[in-house]
Amino acid sequence: MSHSGDCFLVPGPVRMNDACLQAMATPVMTARGPEFRQVMAGLNSGLRYAFNLSPSSSEMKHQSWTGEDGYKVVVVSGSGTAAMEMVIANRFRQNDLVLVPTNGKFGERVAQICEQFCNVKHLKYEWGRSFDLYELEQQLERKCYEAVLICHNETSTGITQDAAAIAEMCARHETSFILDGITSVGGMPVHPAEWKAEAVVMGAQKCTAGPSGIAAVAVSPHCVERMNAIHAQNDTNPRYYLDMMAALKKGDDDQTPWTPAINLAMGWSAALGILKEETNEERWNRCEHLAKGVRNLFSDLGFVLLADEGQRSNTVTAIMYPEGIDDSWRSALKDKYHTQVIGAQDHLKGKMFRVGSMGETPVEEMVEGCIRMLACFAEFGAELQEVDVRSYFQ
Repeated sequence: MSHSGDCFLVPGPVRMNDACLQAMATPVMTARGPEFRQVMAGLNSGLRYAFNLSPSSSEMKHQSWTGEDGYKVVVVSGSGTAAMEMVIANRFRQNDLVLVPTNGKFGERVAQICEQFCNVKHLKYEWGRSFDLYELEQQLERKCYEAVLICHNETSTGITQDAAAIAEMCARHETSFILDGITSVGGMPVHPAEWKAEAVVMGAQKCTAGPSGIAAVAVSPHCVERMNAIHAQNDTNPRYYLDMMAALKKGDDDQTPWTPAINLAMGWSAALGILKEETNEERWNRCEHLAKGVRNLFSDLGFVLLADEGQRSNTVTAIMYPEGIDDSWRSALKDKYHTQVIGAQDHLKGKMFRVGSMGETPVEEMVEGCIRMLACFAEFGAELQEVDVRSYFQ
């Protein structure tokens, strides 16, 4: 098989399937009637599957948002950043001290959000370099941190953190663990209960191939307990729209406290139905297969990958440009070859491009996209050996 048409290989927002698009085209309905409450029940159940939690009923009035593991899912009418802010604003007090190690832009964003609501120890590593787990251990031995927060999968640099090791460390030192899983949930193994994560955040438009502008949080019983205690002590941070307590009060009724993103919710629910048909495991495997093919292909051709080997992401690959080539290549790739990848950010802008391998991207589209990328590089004067691109994805 081969792919025709444009190749859309960015690490989110990703291409949405027809079921998702058709669901969003549904005529508007009231947010408080039984029709939308049924949509929310289906969405909650689908989210629990994507979060890799215990199953729940997809029928309204049957606690669709929770299951045997005690975690609850909360839908946020906002991007993943809004959901992350909701967690941080509600879970911590101004005097709490949290530890945030980072090695890319989105981890740094987590630290910046924390700075608005609590005290932060920001361990800032070089972009694309692995966390120093020995240094994290030393920090946790001080017994002064309320929590550790990490961006699990750093799409700005193409690196995935060792969440299991950090979670084990947090459990041993009795420190809460919070995960920004915006670009990992639905695209690679995430185990909230096994990792004893207090909260995990995901965004719809990434690995689950839903629409932009809607997100979700999975919160543990301990996280809810702590938020309740902070609220009872009247020691809360200022918040209104992102009040987690208001959201938790509506969960059992398959509702949200404020007018939700109705059509986005319908689209996301449809996208999660496709994920469940494919299964988490098969999607994780496909994303890994695509990413390995991209990594091996470009490495064999002499390109430098930014992220440390051994922790390279399965949902995005960060590749340095050859000498003499910059983002004008990416513009030509889009305009002439009808293929989109994404550029770098901040100090790496113009020096790197990133190839997404998340969502429902088929192998054929990735193969064709890579063929076009190499043709475009050749046009820009890069001397590349001839390779059988398809063989890297077999």
